[in-house]
Amino acid sequence: MKPILPLLFILLTYLTHAQMPFNPFPFSKDIGSPQIAGKTQYDKTNQQFILDAGGYNIWFERDEFHFTYNTISGDFMITTRLGFEDMEVDAHKKIGIMFRASEAENAAHVSAVLHADGLTVLQWRRLKGAFMRDPQDQVFSTKDNYNILQLERKGDEFIMRAAHDGEHLQHIGSILLTDMPA
Repeated sequence: MKPILPLLFILLTYLTHAQMPFNPFPFSKDIGSPQIAGKTQYDKTNQQFILDAGGYNIWFERDEFHFTYNTISGDFMITTRLGFEDMEVDAHKKIGIMFRASEAENAAHVSAVLHADGLTVLQWRRLKGAFMRDPQDQVFSTKDNYNILQLERKGDEFIMRAAHDGEHLQHIGSILLTDMPA
């Protein structure tokens, strides 16, 4: 029996070039086959997403989670303010920003995530179906419980920054992923 990790998201997202009154992430779906179907609500007035879902994990050789997204290409920078609504948590429950090569459950991806236990980390799967390795496929922050995350792409480089309310963004780490689609 695989454990089910409840994933409950509250996130306020700003694209760095503008604050937009429309939903910048209009698509939503379950990745993999989570036992608890996910749902996304978007509050246009507050530009706030509320995600409710549960799945096996975002790790090992495949993922199960609920994904609210838009398709993009090229370089980008996305900054989000986030937090957990439900503090009764599984330590592996996570929220954040993810760039995926596809919607496949075993897709290559890079993620800037906050875990429910406060761990803030840059994680990735280099190739479709590859096992994510601990600690080789992640960069850990030196502080916990960041509530502002940023993921930037510059060519093949993915850069994570994070902050607590009132702080400047701090560089957490970066990774070159040459096999990610442009």
